[in-house]
Amino acid sequence: MSETGSANDQIIRIAVVEDDRMVREVLGILLNGTPGFSCIALYGNGEDAVSGLQTMNPDVVLMDINLPGMSGIECILSLKAMNHSMLFIMLTVFEDSDAIFQSLSAGASGYLLKQTPPAKLLEAILDVYKGGSPMSREIARKVVQSFQHPASYSGNEIKLTKREEEILLHLVKGLFYKEIASLLFISMDTVRTHIRHIYEKLQVRTRSEAIYKYMNKQGTGY
Repeated sequence: MSETGSANDQIIRIAVVEDDRMVREVLGILLNGTPGFSCIALYGNGEDAVSGLQTMNPDVVLMDINLPGMSGIECILSLKAMNHSMLFIMLTVFEDSDAIFQSLSAGASGYLLKQTPPAKLLEAILDVYKGGSPMSREIARKVVQSFQHPASYSGNEIKLTKREEEILLHLVKGLFYKEIASLLFISMDTVRTHIRHIYEKLQVRTRSEAIYKYMNKQGTGY
């Protein structure tokens, strides 16, 4: 079986929160029709998702950001409070920088545009399940641009070394540790050591938290 279809033959259980019925049903059909993936729930709004997912434990939730009533970001915050291990991918038509960083702050692990091809969406779900943070190319570009051109900040800035910033940039792009090691011509253990130091300095536990916190502390305004 291909890597996209399975993570060590583990079925990835997915819930979809999307107010557009057609989009919601198409996603359900895609997931249930692909080996290694199972759509366990479909919700048209955040309130129903928060209620329904109290008794379910999806591995990954595909979340629309612009929901009626409770927003996708608010929904993530509520669900994270119930189950901190739940993983989220934002699906949106927006490339708005505020929405991107608010989503990362709330706990989203990935941020994709809705026009992402089905094969890429499945790859992103698998990526998140394995610990990655996939982003559409357009979204990653915005994050990287903000990261490379931070505004001045008068408070206590978090000081990362040049190498640590370089590695954090690669994390923004969603690269795996092995890929980062290959690009920088360093060992996997060295990558892990740098990332551990980054997390310690930022006082975070995940790459999405690291990206958001560093951007916020550097004064991007998000």
